[in-house]
Order: sequence, then structure tokens, then C-alpha cells
Amino acid sequence: MQAIQGKRVVPFLKREPVLTLAAVCALLSMLPVPPDRGYAAYVDLRVLCLLFCLMLVVAGTEDCGVFAVLAQRLLAGRKRFRLLALILVLLPFFSSMLITNDVSLITFVPFTILVLGLIGRTRERIYLIVLQTVAANLGSMAMPVGNPQNLFLCSRFQIPMRDFFLTLLPLTLVSLAGLTAAALCTSGDPIQVEFRDVQRLEKGGQLRVMAGLFALCLLSVFRVLHYGVLTAVVIAAGLAVNRQLFRRVDYGLLATFFCFFVFSGNLGRIGAVRDWLTGLLEGHTALTAALASQVVSNVPAAVLLAGFTGDWRGLLVGTNVGGLGTPIASLASLISFRAYLRSEGSRPGRYLGVFTLVNLVGLALLGLCAWAM
Repeated sequence: MQAIQGKRVVPFLKREPVLTLAAVCALLSMLPVPPDRGYAAYVDLRVLCLLFCLMLVVAGTEDCGVFAVLAQRLLAGRKRFRLLALILVLLPFFSSMLITNDVSLITFVPFTILVLGLIGRTRERIYLIVLQTVAANLGSMAMPVGNPQNLFLCSRFQIPMRDFFLTLLPLTLVSLAGLTAAALCTSGDPIQVEFRDVQRLEKGGQLRVMAGLFALCLLSVFRVLHYGVLTAVVIAAGLAVNRQLFRRVDYGLLATFFCFFVFSGNLGRIGAVRDWLTGLLEGHTALTAALASQVVSNVPAAVLLAGFTGDWRGLLVGTNVGGLGTPIASLASLISFRAYLRSEGSRPGRYLGVFTLVNLVGLALLGLCAWAM
């Protein structure tokens, strides 16, 4: 029996390392602060509901083949290789603004591996996948729905949308320029891209429902529609249209948020820890958030530090720019790495070397821009 349980536990720990860390932190924080009525104030139910709704809607949209059709139509035909590289990099950059960096990489990295294999250009595989990973992590910062930490911080501090865009738009434009230049550094020889299986849009009715639900999600993010109403509508629509979509929601991410809510709330009630973190963040919020992201990833860093500072700009900049750096700075980066490892002839050491170099260059460039701002 113990052997069977061990076989189940180990894969779970590998699959959900951040959730495991969050759960351990939450449990340890309960020792000095035993559960009481104050725990109810820790959890931001609005963030959890919005994340759930967005994940279900994106899963329903992807199920209709939208992203595969878009990619094929942009890539098919005869073109210069550097143009193909630019399209492959910009697809996750722009799509991550609406469907999150995780979903963008899950969709487009395997597609890139397929395309490069079809045209015999596998030697550019590492460079382009690394650029796609950076593109997804940076493009997602442009919108509140692009990544979970933006959604959380917007909800926690009730950030006006005008201020949100003014804070992150300059960094987004610098990122776009840098990624474009990096993609265009590839060769300019002509190539022909042809797909054996032509993708087509499916489930038109479901797609229309998901488009409507996504519009409602945006209204809720902008506080026009109450999140409770949105959640009820999304659940009802999901049950009516396709119940299988509920299986594709990342409940591990929701549980991770819940655990870090508990951990952060308990730390805030320990005087010495609260004073230390508050002092650490004073005047150095962005830098502290970026450094914390390198160790625990940017989403937990945002949840943890938000309770100890009112500097939402520093947290926004630090956790978004801090998504560059180590492979765990943004957990979406691990999605690309795993997809690459499954491809034929993968070279993990070389991949991590290129990944580290590109991320450090990007981190330095955006760090200088953020400092200048």
C-alpha cells in the first residue's frame, strides 16, 4: 500500500512543485498563527473566480481549433526564414496578452517544433523556442488577463486601467522591439512551409459562446460585472456546452493561490516578519519582487509581497520583468523546456545555456528601462 501511495505522490510532486511548496509554507505558517476567524479575510475570492472563468473560457476556445488555424494561415506558403521566425516569436507574444503565457506556450511551442521539422531547420529549434518563451512571458504583462499576478495585483490594489497600461506599456514596447530584432537575426534564405493536415475551425456554436463569455470576463476584470454573476454564467454555459472543459481547468494554480493567501496572511500577523518584509520593500519594491521571482516564481512572489507594501507599480514591474531569469522565475518557462525535451535529438544543456543567456540579456535591458522610468 505504501509503495502504491509513493508512486502516486512522487509524480504529483514533480507535476506540481510550486503547489507543494505553497502547501508546506501554508502549513508551517499555521504553527505560530493557529486557524481562527481571521483566516477568512486572507482569501481573495474575486481573483480565484476570475482565474477559474478565464481558464475555462480559454480551454473552450482552444478546443475549437482557433489557435492552430491562425498559426497555419500565418505560416503556410513560401517566405524568407527570418519572416517565419518573426511570426513564430510574435504569435505567443500577442496571444499571451489574452490567453496567458502558459496557454500560448502549450499551443505554439509544439507547433514550432513541428514546423521546423517539416522544413528541415531543427538547428534553429533551441533559439526560437527560447525566444518564444521570453515573448510569452513579456507579452502577457501588457494586459490584466495576460498572467495571474497581473490579475491578482489589479484586484488587490484596485489599479485604474489607465495607470496599469501607462506603467507597463513602455516595457511592452521595448520587449516587442527587442524580440523583433532577435528574431530577424536569423538567416534570410527562402523556405516553403506546407502542412499535411489542414486545420479547420470546429464547434462553431461553442466558439460563439466562448467569445461571449470572454467579453463578460473582461467586463468583470474592469469591474463592470460582478465576479459572482460571471462565475455563475460561466459554470452554467460550460455545463450546457461542453462539460469536458472543466477537466482542463488548472485547479493546481487555484490551490496554489489559496495556499499562498494563507501563508501571506499569516506572515502579516507575525510582527517581526511583517516589519522585516515591510522594511525590505521600502524603496526597493521592484528589485525585491524581481529577485523573489527568481526563487519562488513571479506569481507567488506577487501574492506574498502584496501584503507588505502599497507600491503596486513596483510589484507590477518587478514580477513581470522578474519573469525573466531562471527557468522557475515564470513557471511557463518550464512548459517550453518540457516540450523541447520531448522532441527528437534534444540537448538540455545547450538549451539551458541559450535560455540563460537570452534571459539575462532581456532582464538587463528591461531592468535598465524600468530603472529609467
